[in-house]
Amino acid sequence: MEDEKQRYFCKIAGVNTLEADVTPDESVAILKNAVSIYKDLEHQSLIRLIDAYEYEQFYVAVFDWAEGECLFDHWNFEKYDENPTLKSPKTRFKELPIEKRLQAVEVLFSFLLHVHKNGYVAVDFYDGSIMYDFSRDKTTICDIDFFRKVPVINDMGEDWFGTKRLKAPEEYCKGAGIDEKTNLFTLGALIFEFFGEFTEEDIVKRYVENRFIPCDLDKWELSEEAYQIVKKAVAYNKDERYASLAEFYEAWEQENK
Repeated sequence: MEDEKQRYFCKIAGVNTLEADVTPDESVAILKNAVSIYKDLEHQSLIRLIDAYEYEQFYVAVFDWAEGECLFDHWNFEKYDENPTLKSPKTRFKELPIEKRLQAVEVLFSFLLHVHKNGYVAVDFYDGSIMYDFSRDKTTICDIDFFRKVPVINDMGEDWFGTKRLKAPEEYCKGAGIDEKTNLFTLGALIFEFFGEFTEEDIVKRYVENRFIPCDLDKWELSEEAYQIVKKAVAYNKDERYASLAEFYEAWEQENK
């Protein structure tokens, strides 16, 4: 939306849509809770909340407009299938020079370290939460509605929020803790998406086996050392991962600075 001054992005909850997974009242409760999350986690790379208010039976959250394209724009998949000449933002991002993609990873490290410092864990954080402005090479985080304050326990089992393309093992296990090590796994999986090559069969295997599987080294763009650093982040066993996001970042930065 826009007025005489600027453009805005608005989230409106309480509409009884055709394909909703929750009731209008539940959607209002979710957005109201999300507003406090955006306030608590304000960051230079997160879309900025301007205002939030009730309007009749609805709830409205108003954000600054952020230029960019979602790196997992699933609502356009049919368009790409129908016209092979069109490239998705994900494909265009993968074609960027390595240095520009490394800069995007820096943004993700900065944001997730900020999330941890403020007592939250990222929930349902994936490439669909990331926008990239190809004209300015700017990365923006656009969706953190389901982030939670620690401590967090998986109370949903296999149905825990998130895509099977990137989920950590504990995100399938009811009663498991969701914590900083979960977040560094997610970031490691995203880095593999940014710099690894995967076939459709590789992706399907993640859904069938309920686990993220790194690409082989020969399908990896960066150094072997960088490969091993990220592979440790996505270890199936939590104890084999880094002790913290900060430790992961230190290892990553030393190899890729």
